[in-house]
Amino acid sequence: MELALRGGGFLLTEVAPDQIFVREEINEDHKQLKRMAHNFMTKEVAPKIEEMEEQKDGVVREFMRQAGELGLLGLEIPEEFEGLSMDKYATVVVGEEVPRGGSFAVAYAAHTGIGTLPIVYFGTPEQKAKYLPGLANGSKVAAYCLTEPGSGSDALGAKATAVLNPEGTHYILNGTKQFITNAGFADVFLVYAKVDGKMTNFIVERDYPGFSLGPEEQKMGIKGSSTRQVILEDVMVPVENVVGELGRGHVVAFNILNVGRFKLAAGAIGSVQVVLETALKYASERKQFGVALNTFGAIQNKIAEIATRAYMAESVVYRTAGLMESGFHDLDLTGDCRKEAGKALEEYAIECSLNKVYASEVLDFAVDEGVQIHGGYGFIKEYPIERMYRDSRINRLFEGTNEINRLLVPGTLLKRAMTGELPLLQAAQAVSRDLVSVGMGGNAEGLEALNQMTQKAKKLCLMAAGLAAQNLGMALKDNQFVLTGMAEMVNQVYAMESAVLRAQKVQTLDVSAEHKVFVEKAATLGAYAAFNILEIQAKEVLCAVEKGDSLSTVLAGMRKLVKRPNVDMIGMRQEIAKYIIEKEGYPVNY
Repeated sequence: MELALRGGGFLLTEVAPDQIFVREEINEDHKQLKRMAHNFMTKEVAPKIEEMEEQKDGVVREFMRQAGELGLLGLEIPEEFEGLSMDKYATVVVGEEVPRGGSFAVAYAAHTGIGTLPIVYFGTPEQKAKYLPGLANGSKVAAYCLTEPGSGSDALGAKATAVLNPEGTHYILNGTKQFITNAGFADVFLVYAKVDGKMTNFIVERDYPGFSLGPEEQKMGIKGSSTRQVILEDVMVPVENVVGELGRGHVVAFNILNVGRFKLAAGAIGSVQVVLETALKYASERKQFGVALNTFGAIQNKIAEIATRAYMAESVVYRTAGLMESGFHDLDLTGDCRKEAGKALEEYAIECSLNKVYASEVLDFAVDEGVQIHGGYGFIKEYPIERMYRDSRINRLFEGTNEINRLLVPGTLLKRAMTGELPLLQAAQAVSRDLVSVGMGGNAEGLEALNQMTQKAKKLCLMAAGLAAQNLGMALKDNQFVLTGMAEMVNQVYAMESAVLRAQKVQTLDVSAEHKVFVEKAATLGAYAAFNILEIQAKEVLCAVEKGDSLSTVLAGMRKLVKRPNVDMIGMRQEIAKYIIEKEGYPVNY
């Protein structure tokens, strides 16, 4: 596989626009699927958001059944097991629409992602034949049980146990799982427990003796979703219900979380679109000083910033969908594909973590500004932005906290460098050697200038990472201050490059001229904002790992790398705000 398409490889080489997938390439089948999901969410689910918030019995479960009838639960399930066998782009276009149904999105995501995919990717043919048809048609709902009262981020510290009975026919499970989404109405539970101290994944059915639930958790947000403890007291689980390999449940758990993070990001960008529509509607109707709020520059600035960050986040997500589709395209999911699936899921662990972090933080920014646009009314329950604000906060905790995901990025990069999978250290050394010859920037303009900025951003990131590894040595792995700084640099590089490459590619596609203009302006604003963050983080990391004259020399080289043309950021925001207000929402170009 060429370096540009390897997980983490984007940091080490120049990527061409034709090597990424962009939203504007979605085909007619995906558009029809998106419209169908949109109609279901807006016409059927959304009108009953309040009933779900009050946890009226059976409402969410009934919507899951209806979603199954429409095929929305089986997008990634093979046709042989009543699924649709669709690609990763399908999961994104549907994932974007599901947040219109409020907390239903949580039940849907937990079921179709981490609840079902362990069986899809790591199950035996017999397990797939037994469980996947029901999970696809909605007659069964799944839940994922990894977290425990004493172990969240430290998943391998779980205490739940599984002991083989004397007859060798069943494992006896004991333990308590915490914060389990869908627990109140799920039928199939993917439970992680330790066999002789080693994590193993089991399929546990709701009606197994010894299985019980705690009361519903009273949550800050996503109130319509079911969240309970799962209590296991001598639960007898057939040996044929082991998912993946015995004692290697961590392979299932962590790799499934990778795809879960990617799917969470898809939901987050859809949520941002809903927030923007909600804020725009209010700003057009609410008058102050005799004129609509959306005529004020301070409000337009917020609208432009939300739209720009939405563009950045969706560029990241669709690019990652393209990468993952290339890795999963040839998998035979009807048979035993455990090893191949594990490799494919692990390949883009870095990108999946970056997706989750970036999109969830864009969403939190959007809902915060959405409340601000509403003023005091944003704090009142009857306005939907109040619920959106509360609901968004969980995304920075779900699927591994953003702190954990940030630490995974440099940790995985360094691990791959040490094993020879990625020439990270060689690339960092090359940047340091060539720093004296780095130009101050040519006369490039527009997207070409942005492309040059992106390459400099990569060099800056590599320089900081290389010096941190060189000067801190083995101590780097425990220095979370430096590691999180490095992670944020990689985060901004990936977002920046995704946005710029998308803008370049869109210019060659059959889309409207106004959309091409919007994409270029959003890419410019987003790239400059990313570079500003990158510059700050790089300086902090360098000052932490270098001292004295060496630091002065390094910072002098850094000044060459951060040199960039001046642009009228305010003017661009004004133009984007005008465009978004005219569109009355984010331009999905469908």
